[in-house]
Amino acid sequence: MPGGTAAVERVFREEYGRLIASLVRRFGDIDIAEEAAGEALVAALEKWPESGVPPNPGGWLTITAGNRAIDRIRREKQRDAKHQAAFMHYDDTPHEPTGPVEDDRLRLLFTCCHPALAPEARIALTLRLLGGLTVPEIAQAFLVPETTMAQRITRAKKKIAAAKVPYRVPEGADLPERLGGVLAVLFLVFNEGYLATGDGDPVRAELTGEAVRLTRVLRRLLPEEPEVAGLLGLLLLIEARREARVRNGQLVPLGEQDRVGWHRGLIAEGHDLVRECLAINRPGRYQILAAINAVHTDAPNASDTDWSQVVALYDQLTRLDPSPIVALNRAVAVAELDGPKVALTLIDRLPLTGYHAWHVARADMLRRLGRTAEAKDSYDAAIAATQNSAERAYLSRKRGELV
Repeated sequence: MPGGTAAVERVFREEYGRLIASLVRRFGDIDIAEEAAGEALVAALEKWPESGVPPNPGGWLTITAGNRAIDRIRREKQRDAKHQAAFMHYDDTPHEPTGPVEDDRLRLLFTCCHPALAPEARIALTLRLLGGLTVPEIAQAFLVPETTMAQRITRAKKKIAAAKVPYRVPEGADLPERLGGVLAVLFLVFNEGYLATGDGDPVRAELTGEAVRLTRVLRRLLPEEPEVAGLLGLLLLIEARREARVRNGQLVPLGEQDRVGWHRGLIAEGHDLVRECLAINRPGRYQILAAINAVHTDAPNASDTDWSQVVALYDQLTRLDPSPIVALNRAVAVAELDGPKVALTLIDRLPLTGYHAWHVARADMLRRLGRTAEAKDSYDAAIAATQNSAERAYLSRKRGELV
């Protein structure tokens, strides 16, 4: 495998969450884990461009980061339980039982979603540690300034240290009160992979794949929880469309995608999960979102979409989650029933001027209404606010088609 800087950074990004989970499990300290992971990246950047990426890059990073953590503990002369735990790396005796959550990364996720932390802090910290997302990426997901998000993450880590929140195997009784945060993190990690920020790959399959994997693990852990089934169904139905989402470096919106390229096996599994949720009849946010995506994937062509059902589902979702983003998505669906003029009125009421998708939706409605000059301005605003390279390319093309 090539060993250039870009290759090193890509491998590190893919391994980051697994590396952090392993380090926190061994050393029980998030700060030590982050510092050691960073030093491992520096070491990889020094060695791999010359020697090439090793056959087992995750193992190389784990060993290197572990050694850096041990060095730090020694330097600080911490002759306590952490120091002893560091040398468990060399102990090949079987691990003690892990309890209900056996997956290291899922265990880290539940740990960071501790009720001692505010909900937004739980999600932000977990996105940083588990998803490997940068502070700017997380800030964009929350629609807040980067400095605000950096402070939020720092406060969360300090809160964990001050409250002596342990990194331990969650008991079964711990899971329900942390589940909402865990589901939110998995959804946001998937979203970042599906429409990645920055100038790298427009789709980060390692993030979408890991979000799906962890949700499958969670489903096995909590098979009777409909929101877990709903989230898994939602992710599968979206993941089924991934291969058709980008063409020639440009984003392909849902209505223009070649549906022959959709993964029918994932769609069938997603539909089964939606039907299971309907039978349980305890609707939640992710179940409704999954049902909306089931309507889209059930239509053989975009023109066959049952938009009245989509709007009805958004009405149901609005009662559970009356957020402006839900209202924006509902307005886009309303345009297919009542026309762009009605939808534009709904969109213009929303306090989302800092959100790129608001500008995208507004530009599309203005284009359809023939208000070309205003549409160009909205496309310019959307392009400036969009961090995904494929989406920028698509929006630039749409703006260029206006005369």
